[in-house]
Amino acid sequence: MARDTLTREQIVRTAVELLDAEGLEGLNMRALGKRLDSAATAMYWHVKNKDNLVLLATDQVWGELKLPDLDAVDWRTATTAMAVDLYEMFTRHPWLVQAFAAHVLYGEGKARHDDHSLAVHETAGFTGAQADQAASAVFTYVLGNAAGAAATASLTRKLTRDDTTAEEQFQDAMGKAKEIAMRYPRLRTRLETPAATDYAAAPDDAFEFGLQALLDGLERQLAA
Repeated sequence: MARDTLTREQIVRTAVELLDAEGLEGLNMRALGKRLDSAATAMYWHVKNKDNLVLLATDQVWGELKLPDLDAVDWRTATTAMAVDLYEMFTRHPWLVQAFAAHVLYGEGKARHDDHSLAVHETAGFTGAQADQAASAVFTYVLGNAAGAAATASLTRKLTRDDTTAEEQFQDAMGKAKEIAMRYPRLRTRLETPAATDYAAAPDDAFEFGLQALLDGLERQLAA
């Protein structure tokens, strides 16, 4: 495409597709231009640089999040819905977790989500800095849990690209990790259960369990 036939929306949408497929490390103007059948230089008429493109892509996916109606549900139901929605968004776009470690992320989509999250906790009864702390605690919990999914996605890409060598390295590392874990009684018991597929796997429903425990703690803060 020539630069006058490209639009920013096309570029950002294609950048999200590239990021989903290749991760943050796979995003560059040449690869993006190839997907758009355009010269890399044509995109600089619409985006400043790679960092600007990451911000625009981030804002695009942040717009996928739904905001619960606070007149229709209580604060705990709203918080749970937002946390689950956010976690699912992070797992759909695992590069976004990477981006938090490498970029200062901001935009209309994120501001819209953050503002509503504060409103949810103010509805619960938190005021001032407490509302900010409560919202931050939930967000950080979700982001931390999504880091595992992001790491798995990155490893899967590496295994796909490097084929046998990376697969052998992975299996060797997991074997050694399991061998060490078997020396410790509680880890050994866990690994010997049918549900434990490997040493690094989280138990079923671990995200929901931790989220509800966190909300229980917030409720106790309100009661106090």
